[in-house]
Amino acid sequence: MTSVPLSEESATSDGLRPVNLRTDLAALADLLEVAFASTMDSSGRGAIREMRTLSRMGAGLSVLQNISDLAQGMSLGYVWVQQGRLVGNVSVYPANAPADLAKAWIIANVAVHPDYQRRGIARRLMQASLDLVQRQSGSKAILQVDADNFTAQRLYERLGFIHERAWTTWRRPITAIRPPILLDSPYITHRTGSEWLAEYHLAQQIYPVERGGLGWLRPLYPGQFRRSLLSRMKDWVNFRSLERLIVRSDDQRRILASMWVENGLMSGSATLTMIVDPQYEGLYDEALLNTVVRRFGTAQALTIEFPTDLTTTVAVLRRYGFSPRREVIHMRWDVR
Repeated sequence: MTSVPLSEESATSDGLRPVNLRTDLAALADLLEVAFASTMDSSGRGAIREMRTLSRMGAGLSVLQNISDLAQGMSLGYVWVQQGRLVGNVSVYPANAPADLAKAWIIANVAVHPDYQRRGIARRLMQASLDLVQRQSGSKAILQVDADNFTAQRLYERLGFIHERAWTTWRRPITAIRPPILLDSPYITHRTGSEWLAEYHLAQQIYPVERGGLGWLRPLYPGQFRRSLLSRMKDWVNFRSLERLIVRSDDQRRILASMWVENGLMSGSATLTMIVDPQYEGLYDEALLNTVVRRFGTAQALTIEFPTDLTTTVAVLRRYGFSPRREVIHMRWDVR
Protein backbone atom coordinates (compact mmCIF):
# COMPACT_ATOMS: atom_id res chain seq x y z
CA MET A 1 0.00 0.00 0.00
CA THR A 2 1.32 3.44 -0.88
CA SER A 3 0.89 6.67 1.01
CA VAL A 4 -2.44 8.40 0.37
CA PRO A 5 -2.57 11.88 -1.17
CA LEU A 6 -3.82 14.53 1.22
CA SER A 7 -6.79 16.75 0.64
CA GLU A 8 -6.10 20.13 -0.95
CA GLU A 9 -6.78 21.79 2.41
CA SER A 10 -3.98 19.91 4.18
CA ALA A 11 -1.42 19.57 1.38
CA THR A 12 -0.58 23.23 0.99
CA SER A 13 3.18 22.80 1.43
CA ASP A 14 5.81 20.13 1.87
CA GLY A 15 7.80 19.53 5.03
CA LEU A 16 7.00 19.52 8.73
CA ARG A 17 3.68 20.70 10.14
CA PRO A 18 1.40 19.91 13.13
CA VAL A 19 -1.00 17.03 12.64
CA ASN A 20 -4.56 17.87 11.63
CA LEU A 21 -6.81 14.94 12.52
CA ARG A 22 -9.74 16.14 10.44
CA THR A 23 -7.72 15.93 7.23
CA ASP A 24 -4.87 13.54 8.09
CA LEU A 25 -6.40 10.46 9.75
CA ALA A 26 -6.98 8.35 6.62
CA ALA A 27 -3.45 8.99 5.36
CA LEU A 28 -2.03 8.35 8.83
CA ALA A 29 -3.80 4.98 9.03
CA ASP A 30 -2.21 3.88 5.75
CA LEU A 31 1.23 5.16 6.77
CA LEU A 32 1.21 3.36 10.14
CA GLU A 33 -0.09 0.16 8.55
CA VAL A 34 2.87 0.13 6.18
CA ALA A 35 5.51 1.28 8.68
CA PHE A 36 4.58 -1.24 11.41
CA ALA A 37 3.42 -4.15 9.25
CA SER A 38 6.00 -6.56 10.69
CA THR A 39 5.21 -5.88 14.37
CA MET A 40 1.53 -4.91 14.43
CA ASP A 41 -0.61 -7.09 16.67
CA SER A 42 -4.40 -7.41 16.88
CA SER A 43 -4.75 -4.28 19.04
CA GLY A 44 -2.69 -2.33 16.53
CA ARG A 45 -4.85 -3.50 13.65
CA GLY A 46 -7.90 -2.55 15.68
CA ALA A 47 -6.47 0.96 16.14
CA ILE A 48 -5.96 1.26 12.37
CA ARG A 49 -9.59 0.31 11.78
CA GLU A 50 -10.70 2.87 14.37
CA MET A 51 -8.62 5.58 12.68
CA ARG A 52 -10.28 4.88 9.34
CA THR A 53 -13.72 4.97 10.97
CA LEU A 54 -12.94 8.28 12.67
CA SER A 55 -11.61 9.74 9.41
CA ARG A 56 -15.12 9.43 7.94
CA MET A 57 -16.75 11.38 10.76
CA GLY A 58 -16.08 14.78 9.20
CA ALA A 59 -17.04 17.66 11.46
CA GLY A 60 -18.20 15.16 14.11
CA LEU A 61 -14.56 14.26 14.77
CA SER A 62 -14.11 17.49 16.75
CA VAL A 63 -16.60 16.13 19.29
CA LEU A 64 -15.25 12.57 19.33
CA GLN A 65 -11.72 13.88 19.75
CA ASN A 66 -12.56 14.79 23.35
CA ILE A 67 -13.77 11.28 24.29
CA SER A 68 -11.77 8.94 22.04
CA ASP A 69 -8.48 7.81 23.63
CA LEU A 70 -7.01 7.11 20.19
CA ALA A 71 -7.96 10.54 18.81
CA GLN A 72 -6.59 12.28 21.88
CA GLY A 73 -3.29 10.41 21.54
CA MET A 74 -2.98 11.29 17.86
CA SER A 75 -4.12 14.92 18.11
CA LEU A 76 -0.72 16.28 19.16
CA GLY A 77 2.41 15.73 17.16
CA TYR A 78 3.67 16.32 13.66
CA VAL A 79 3.52 14.96 10.15
CA TRP A 80 5.87 15.26 7.22
CA VAL A 81 4.45 15.96 3.77
CA GLN A 82 6.44 15.30 0.60
CA GLN A 83 5.12 15.96 -2.89
CA GLY A 84 1.59 16.23 -1.54
CA ARG A 85 1.74 12.91 0.32
CA LEU A 86 1.85 12.29 4.06
CA VAL A 87 5.01 10.21 4.51
CA GLY A 88 6.04 10.77 8.14
CA ASN A 89 4.42 11.01 11.55
CA VAL A 90 5.13 11.31 15.27
CA SER A 91 2.63 11.50 18.13
CA VAL A 92 3.45 13.43 21.31
CA TYR A 93 1.18 13.55 24.35
CA PRO A 94 1.46 13.87 28.14
CA ALA A 95 1.72 10.65 30.13
CA ASN A 96 -1.31 9.69 32.19
CA ALA A 97 0.62 9.69 35.47
CA PRO A 98 -0.12 11.04 38.95
CA ALA A 99 0.45 14.74 39.43
CA ASP A 100 3.16 14.13 42.03
CA LEU A 101 5.37 12.33 39.49
CA ALA A 102 7.71 14.06 37.08
CA LYS A 103 5.85 15.60 34.12
CA ALA A 104 6.55 13.03 31.43
CA TRP A 105 5.59 13.10 27.77
CA ILE A 106 5.16 10.08 25.52
CA ILE A 107 6.55 9.91 22.00
CA ALA A 108 4.91 7.26 19.84
CA ASN A 109 4.08 6.26 16.26
CA VAL A 110 7.41 7.46 14.88
CA ALA A 111 6.99 6.39 11.27
CA VAL A 112 8.43 7.25 7.86
CA HIS A 113 7.18 5.61 4.68
CA PRO A 114 9.81 3.13 3.34
CA ASP A 115 10.11 5.07 0.06
CA TYR A 116 11.17 8.21 1.96
CA GLN A 117 13.52 6.84 4.60
CA ARG A 118 17.18 7.89 5.05
CA ARG A 119 16.39 11.50 4.22
CA GLY A 120 16.52 12.89 7.77
CA ILE A 121 12.73 13.03 8.12
CA ALA A 122 12.59 10.95 11.31
CA ARG A 123 15.20 13.17 12.95
CA ARG A 124 13.27 16.33 12.08
CA LEU A 125 10.06 14.83 13.47
CA MET A 126 11.81 13.79 16.68
CA GLN A 127 13.52 17.14 17.17
CA ALA A 128 10.21 18.95 16.76
CA SER A 129 8.71 16.62 19.37
CA LEU A 130 11.46 17.30 21.89
CA ASP A 131 11.08 21.04 21.31
CA LEU A 132 7.37 20.67 22.05
CA VAL A 133 8.09 18.83 25.31
CA GLN A 134 10.38 21.65 26.40
CA ARG A 135 7.84 24.34 25.49
CA GLN A 136 5.23 22.50 27.57
CA SER A 137 7.61 22.50 30.58
CA GLY A 138 7.91 18.72 30.51
CA SER A 139 10.65 17.06 32.52
CA LYS A 140 11.27 14.06 30.28
CA ALA A 141 10.13 12.20 27.17
CA ILE A 142 9.77 8.42 27.01
CA LEU A 143 9.38 6.02 24.12
CA GLN A 144 9.69 2.35 23.30
CA VAL A 145 11.48 0.86 20.29
CA ASP A 146 11.75 -2.69 19.01
CA ALA A 147 14.91 -4.36 20.28
CA ASP A 148 16.01 -5.28 16.74
CA ASN A 149 15.42 -1.80 15.29
CA PHE A 150 19.03 -0.66 15.63
CA THR A 151 18.65 2.22 13.16
CA ALA A 152 15.97 3.88 15.30
CA GLN A 153 17.91 3.22 18.50
CA ARG A 154 20.99 4.97 17.11
CA LEU A 155 18.87 7.98 16.12
CA TYR A 156 17.37 8.24 19.60
CA GLU A 157 20.78 7.87 21.23
CA ARG A 158 22.17 10.71 19.11
CA LEU A 159 19.28 12.87 20.27
CA GLY A 160 20.20 12.19 23.90
CA PHE A 161 17.91 9.28 24.84
CA ILE A 162 19.22 6.69 27.28
CA HIS A 163 18.19 3.05 27.66
CA GLU A 164 16.02 2.27 30.69
CA ARG A 165 15.28 -1.43 30.28
CA ALA A 166 14.39 -4.12 27.75
CA TRP A 167 11.01 -5.80 28.19
CA THR A 168 9.52 -8.86 26.53
CA THR A 169 5.82 -9.55 26.12
CA TRP A 170 5.01 -13.23 26.71
CA ARG A 171 1.79 -15.09 25.95
CA ARG A 172 0.56 -18.50 27.02
CA PRO A 173 -2.22 -19.88 24.80
CA ILE A 174 -5.24 -21.63 26.22
CA THR A 175 -4.14 -24.80 24.40
CA ALA A 176 -0.88 -25.14 26.37
CA ILE A 177 -0.52 -28.23 28.56
CA ARG A 178 -1.75 -27.81 32.12
CA PRO A 179 1.16 -28.34 34.54
CA PRO A 180 0.98 -30.78 37.46
CA ILE A 181 0.65 -29.51 41.01
CA LEU A 182 3.99 -28.21 42.24
CA LEU A 183 5.29 -30.20 45.19
CA ASP A 184 6.84 -28.41 48.17
CA SER A 185 5.25 -25.10 47.19
CA PRO A 186 5.29 -22.13 49.61
CA TYR A 187 2.05 -20.93 51.11
CA ILE A 188 0.31 -18.61 48.65
CA THR A 189 -2.49 -16.35 49.83
CA HIS A 190 -4.21 -13.07 48.98
CA ARG A 191 -2.65 -9.79 49.95
CA THR A 192 -4.45 -7.74 52.53
CA GLY A 193 -5.07 -4.03 52.14
CA SER A 194 -2.71 -3.18 54.98
CA GLU A 195 0.21 -4.95 53.22
CA TRP A 196 0.39 -2.51 50.33
CA LEU A 197 3.53 -0.82 51.65
CA ALA A 198 5.41 -4.13 52.03
CA GLU A 199 4.54 -5.00 48.43
CA TYR A 200 5.57 -1.54 47.26
CA HIS A 201 8.96 -1.90 48.97
CA LEU A 202 9.47 -5.24 47.19
CA ALA A 203 8.68 -3.65 43.83
CA GLN A 204 11.21 -0.88 44.45
CA GLN A 205 13.97 -3.52 44.40
CA ILE A 206 13.02 -4.94 41.01
CA TYR A 207 11.26 -2.06 39.26
CA PRO A 208 12.99 1.16 40.36
CA VAL A 209 11.68 4.44 38.98
CA GLU A 210 14.97 5.18 37.21
CA ARG A 211 14.53 2.00 35.15
CA GLY A 212 11.00 2.72 34.05
CA GLY A 213 8.89 1.26 36.84
CA LEU A 214 6.48 -1.62 36.26
CA GLY A 215 6.62 -1.46 32.48
CA TRP A 216 5.40 0.65 29.60
CA LEU A 217 3.29 3.55 30.89
CA ARG A 218 3.23 2.01 34.37
CA PRO A 219 5.36 4.25 36.60
CA LEU A 220 6.18 2.92 40.03
CA TYR A 221 4.24 4.88 42.65
CA PRO A 222 2.21 4.00 45.77
CA GLY A 223 -1.11 4.34 43.97
CA GLN A 224 -0.35 1.15 42.05
CA PHE A 225 -0.42 -0.73 45.37
CA ARG A 226 -2.93 1.26 47.43
CA ARG A 227 -5.77 1.78 44.99
CA SER A 228 -8.17 4.62 45.65
CA LEU A 229 -11.91 4.19 45.98
CA LEU A 230 -12.32 5.91 42.62
CA SER A 231 -10.00 3.38 40.93
CA ARG A 232 -11.94 0.50 42.43
CA MET A 233 -15.22 2.02 41.28
CA LYS A 234 -13.88 2.41 37.73
CA ASP A 235 -12.88 -1.27 37.74
CA TRP A 236 -16.37 -2.21 38.87
CA VAL A 237 -18.08 -0.08 36.21
CA ASN A 238 -15.81 -1.46 33.46
CA PHE A 239 -16.09 -5.08 34.64
CA ARG A 240 -12.40 -5.27 35.49
CA SER A 241 -10.98 -7.31 38.36
CA LEU A 242 -7.59 -7.42 40.07
CA GLU A 243 -6.45 -10.32 42.23
CA ARG A 244 -3.18 -10.11 44.19
CA LEU A 245 -1.48 -13.34 45.29
CA ILE A 246 1.56 -13.21 47.58
CA VAL A 247 4.16 -15.25 49.45
CA ARG A 248 5.03 -13.87 52.89
CA SER A 249 8.25 -14.25 54.84
CA ASP A 250 8.30 -16.68 57.78
CA ASP A 251 7.90 -13.83 60.25
CA GLN A 252 4.89 -12.52 58.23
CA ARG A 253 6.44 -9.03 58.06
CA ARG A 254 7.64 -8.98 54.47
CA ILE A 255 6.26 -9.94 51.08
CA LEU A 256 8.76 -12.05 49.16
CA ALA A 257 6.79 -12.58 45.96
CA SER A 258 3.65 -11.20 44.39
CA MET A 259 1.47 -11.91 41.36
CA TRP A 260 -1.29 -9.66 40.02
CA VAL A 261 -3.99 -11.21 37.84
CA GLU A 262 -6.01 -8.60 35.96
CA ASN A 263 -9.13 -9.55 34.03
CA GLY A 264 -11.48 -7.54 31.84
CA LEU A 265 -14.83 -8.52 30.39
CA MET A 266 -13.72 -8.06 26.77
CA SER A 267 -9.96 -8.57 27.09
CA GLY A 268 -9.85 -12.24 26.05
CA SER A 269 -6.85 -12.89 28.25
CA ALA A 270 -5.64 -12.32 31.80
CA THR A 271 -2.75 -9.92 32.27
CA LEU A 272 -0.11 -10.86 34.83
CA THR A 273 2.37 -8.76 36.79
CA MET A 274 5.01 -10.64 38.78
CA ILE A 275 7.32 -9.28 41.48
CA VAL A 276 9.80 -11.65 43.15
CA ASP A 277 12.58 -11.01 45.67
CA PRO A 278 15.85 -11.76 43.78
CA GLN A 279 16.82 -14.30 46.46
CA TYR A 280 13.84 -16.45 45.50
CA GLU A 281 13.96 -16.28 41.71
CA GLY A 282 13.40 -19.71 40.23
CA LEU A 283 11.43 -20.80 43.32
CA TYR A 284 8.62 -18.46 44.27
CA ASP A 285 8.09 -17.25 40.71
CA GLU A 286 7.48 -20.86 39.67
CA ALA A 287 5.13 -21.41 42.60
CA LEU A 288 3.05 -18.37 41.63
CA LEU A 289 3.02 -19.29 37.95
CA ASN A 290 2.01 -22.85 38.77
CA THR A 291 -0.94 -21.57 40.78
CA VAL A 292 -2.07 -19.01 38.22
CA VAL A 293 -1.66 -21.30 35.20
CA ARG A 294 -3.62 -24.08 36.88
CA ARG A 295 -6.41 -21.70 37.99
CA PHE A 296 -6.75 -19.46 34.95
CA GLY A 297 -4.72 -20.94 32.09
CA THR A 298 -7.28 -23.57 31.06
CA ALA A 299 -10.01 -20.97 30.54
CA GLN A 300 -8.14 -18.08 28.95
CA ALA A 301 -4.82 -17.02 27.50
CA LEU A 302 -2.29 -15.40 29.83
CA THR A 303 -0.01 -12.48 28.98
CA ILE A 304 2.82 -10.85 30.89
CA GLU A 305 5.28 -8.05 30.16
CA PHE A 306 8.52 -8.90 31.93
CA PRO A 307 12.08 -7.52 32.07
CA THR A 308 14.29 -9.36 29.59
CA ASP A 309 17.31 -9.25 31.92
CA LEU A 310 15.67 -11.36 34.66
CA THR A 311 16.78 -14.55 32.92
CA THR A 312 16.02 -17.00 35.74
CA THR A 313 12.33 -16.15 35.71
CA VAL A 314 12.35 -15.99 31.91
CA ALA A 315 13.39 -19.65 31.89
CA VAL A 316 10.45 -20.45 34.19
CA LEU A 317 8.05 -18.68 31.85
CA ARG A 318 9.26 -20.84 28.97
CA ARG A 319 8.77 -24.02 30.99
CA TYR A 320 5.18 -23.03 31.69
CA GLY A 321 4.27 -22.61 28.05
CA PHE A 322 4.80 -18.88 27.58
CA SER A 323 6.24 -17.78 24.24
CA PRO A 324 7.87 -14.39 23.51
CA ARG A 325 5.81 -12.15 21.26
CA ARG A 326 7.78 -8.90 21.17
CA GLU A 327 10.84 -7.39 22.79
CA VAL A 328 11.10 -3.62 23.16
CA ILE A 329 13.53 -1.22 24.76
CA HIS A 330 12.23 1.63 26.87
CA MET A 331 14.22 4.84 26.40
CA ARG A 332 14.14 8.19 28.21
CA TRP A 333 15.18 11.74 27.34
CA ASP A 334 15.60 14.14 30.25
CA VAL A 335 15.04 17.85 29.78
CA ARG A 336 18.20 19.68 30.74
